[in-house]
Amino acid sequence: MTAPSRSLLRHPDFLKLWTAETISVFGSAITQLALPLIAATTLDVTPFEFGLLTTIEFLPFILFSLPAGVWVDRLRRRPILIAGDIGRAVAIASIPVAFYFDALTIWQLYIVGFVNGILTVFFDVAYQSYLPSVVERDQLVDGNSKLEITRSASQILGPGMAGILIGVFRAPFAMLIDSLSYLVSALFLTWIRRPEPPVEAHDEAAHGPKPSMREEVAVGLRYVTGHRWLRNIAATTGTSNFFGNVVNAILILYLVDERGLGPEAIGFAFSVASIGFLVGAFTTSRLTDRFGVGRMLVASAIGFSLSNLPIAFAPDALIWPALAIGGLVGGFCSTAWNINQVSLRQAITPPRMQGKMNATMRFIVWGTIPLGAIIGGALGGIIGLQATIVVGAVGGLVAFVPVTLSSVRHIVTMPEPVDDDAAPAEMAASA
Repeated sequence: MTAPSRSLLRHPDFLKLWTAETISVFGSAITQLALPLIAATTLDVTPFEFGLLTTIEFLPFILFSLPAGVWVDRLRRRPILIAGDIGRAVAIASIPVAFYFDALTIWQLYIVGFVNGILTVFFDVAYQSYLPSVVERDQLVDGNSKLEITRSASQILGPGMAGILIGVFRAPFAMLIDSLSYLVSALFLTWIRRPEPPVEAHDEAAHGPKPSMREEVAVGLRYVTGHRWLRNIAATTGTSNFFGNVVNAILILYLVDERGLGPEAIGFAFSVASIGFLVGAFTTSRLTDRFGVGRMLVASAIGFSLSNLPIAFAPDALIWPALAIGGLVGGFCSTAWNINQVSLRQAITPPRMQGKMNATMRFIVWGTIPLGAIIGGALGGIIGLQATIVVGAVGGLVAFVPVTLSSVRHIVTMPEPVDDDAAPAEMAASA
């Protein structure tokens, strides 16, 4: 087993995985900005057609997360990652090709957005399930921290870099760079040499006929909802996402119409807030070593549960610092939370359940995002923007309760996974 003190910066296979993710994430920043820009500036679309693009891009995360978890557990994870990169490269490259031949339509953007979303679902589930095969259990927090550095940096630098590239090359042709980034990511993944644990063949003599897709999806749901730690982590994350999106759905409109902030002030506040993500990514590993996994989970959950209160209740003279500070605290705490809860999930879950567990968690906690956004928009029109922000901020205070009342708060270091044969007993005992 790798010694705890061994640095992942000298771990060649992790560095290849990290490099692949970094290249892919920054390339994706181009598409996230370019796809709606193409619809808005190149194609003659209606507001409804434009809004439908975002909905179609998000649909795969609801429709395919649970089936993706089953397939990730049935197959080796690295080939799924490579296939996901190559598939996204091909799909995205079709846009500049169609634009060059004057054949680009909104329907192609819909198809590319949907296909890209499906492949991203499989990639993300496989990625979280593959990391424990590359690093040791005591390196998971450090590994997830470094991966979070990439995601945080892409949030800060990605849109600016994408804007420059789109300005220089035009949006459709800038997407070629994203297509190439996926190919380079796939190349780094092929260079990883650490063998992945073999996929366990189903033993019909011991376990009966091979379960269907629906039965395996049900297994993943029962595993997460029946596990005394996972279900509380899911409850805290899902509740935070729900009330956070009640706020986010109308936040910009609220800041402009009722608080009088201009685009420059809002953008600068968001830039300051984004520093919290980066600080969290750099410091969480050391803080977790010092205070323990459970205490960090509880503290970070309390922090992001409180983070929208300043925005809801600050007077007009203090709304800008309230926006910046609330975002800074929320960014730091959500990053620390994500690093530790993902690492804990990876550590305690048996290899054959990694895909189903990660997919089920994503389905539960992401499923509350559109619900919160829809309710936030509806409430904004019924009770007003200020009152809706208050509802979201106050409602978010309950997010930290499930994990705080759970025995997860007593965890100091990453525990061992429950053996496959013991998993049903674990679920029964914790139900």
